Amino acid sequence: MKKSMLIPMFLISSIIVKAQFTETYRAQMVKDWERAKTYTNAYIAVIPADKYSFRANDSIRTIAQQLLHLAGGNFGLGSQAVGVASPLPQRNLEAAPGAQSKDSVVYFVNASYDFVIENLKKMPLSALEEKGKFFRFEEPRWIWINKTFEHQTHHRGQLTTYIRVLGIKPPQEMLF
Repeated sequence: MKKSMLIPMFLISSIIVKAQFTETYRAQMVKDWERAKTYTNAYIAVIPADKYSFRANDSIRTIAQQLLHLAGGNFGLGSQAVGVASPLPQRNLEAAPGAQSKDSVVYFVNASYDFVIENLKKMPLSALEEKGKFFRFEEPRWIWINKTFEHQTHHRGQLTTYIRVLGIKPPQEMLF
């Protein structure tokens, strides 16, 4: 009788541990996204409004375009990650007329982080394992969340070069 009870108890405890891990993992992802939003806003704060058209080199994005690309990725990749359609009518924020001003950039960047954070908080835990498709790639949603996070980190990191060329000290690293 004792042996027959061990298997169901093991299965039940495995399910409970997985659920706890998933909730813990989601809570950490939310915390990381909130920190990333704060960190990106620290970058925005040190860049003067009259420098948003600056390019560190002719062949790369302006500061405004770099931040709008970051926001577009949060909306586009993030929509696959959280399983909610992007609220943007167009995918390419960089080309949106009038979006290049500091005020517009701040709006879109913050709205993009809020979109990911709020929908990540609301999504059912089981959805983290569901597959989401973006272009030809199909991956579980938790991977899309990580890819979206990687994308915004990459583009925020590129801003370090831009602002150093302008003689501005980048914000202190925010690891935790």
